[in-house]
Amino acid sequence: MFEATALDARNRRIQWLVKVLFGLMTVILIVPVLLILGVLVVKGGPVISWEFLFTMPTNGMKEGGILPALVGTMWLVGVALVASVPVGVAAAIYLSEYAPDNWLTRGINLAIINLAGVPSIVHALFGVGAFVIFAGFGASILAASLTLAIMTLPVVIVSTREAMQSVPMAFREACWSMGATRWQTIRTVVLPNSISGILTGVILEVSRTAGETAPIMFTGAAMFLPFLPQGIFDQTMALSMHLFVISNQIPGMPDELKYGTALVLISLVLVMNALSIGFRMYLRGKKKW
Repeated sequence: MFEATALDARNRRIQWLVKVLFGLMTVILIVPVLLILGVLVVKGGPVISWEFLFTMPTNGMKEGGILPALVGTMWLVGVALVASVPVGVAAAIYLSEYAPDNWLTRGINLAIINLAGVPSIVHALFGVGAFVIFAGFGASILAASLTLAIMTLPVVIVSTREAMQSVPMAFREACWSMGATRWQTIRTVVLPNSISGILTGVILEVSRTAGETAPIMFTGAAMFLPFLPQGIFDQTMALSMHLFVISNQIPGMPDELKYGTALVLISLVLVMNALSIGFRMYLRGKKKW
């Protein structure tokens, strides 16, 4: 039998204190989220109904539902994903698998980091100049979605590159020794084993895209449109923009409509994230390493 020394006892106390400290930090992170959700459910829950979700707003948006904003948010998120994910994954493939370690590659990495730190209002002004005016898209879903895609590209690129670099080099070497080309190795080995990390970037993009207001305010979102968009060149309402408008621009707006809209927005993000996380966990469970 070995007896615990004073050093062992001291190390155990330190370990216990560190464990408690990290547990408290986790609780501090979780509690505000639960409080926010609780407030939204209590104050906005009573207004949630099929009529609220699937009817048009009426009486200056003080009555009726949020259908145009709900559909418009799905349009914006969907088009932004279609525009950004292929470009982001392609850029990550080049940076991870093809690009040499030189000044150009380091400059590209620095540009990606800087792009991630640009304020959203600056992206909005860029979207107005590049897509609304120069490209001639006008104020539309396409212009707003492309602006959101540019804003969220760094998330997709970084998460995909990190996921690809986590694939063991032995996998690549085994393919190369069998005569496979670099692209065949990437397509059949690296990307399938990186899909869970790529989905992490997609999850983060969905969350940010659905909740942004400034980038779409000047590029495609409308304060009030009593009809649904028919295509990507139409303007649309969006939940984030709608929440801003009814909270600040319309006097006498019932509080339950504000909280109800916020509850729908955060619930939509949580549902999309939950589906993505579930799919990611399923794919991660199929890994052999």
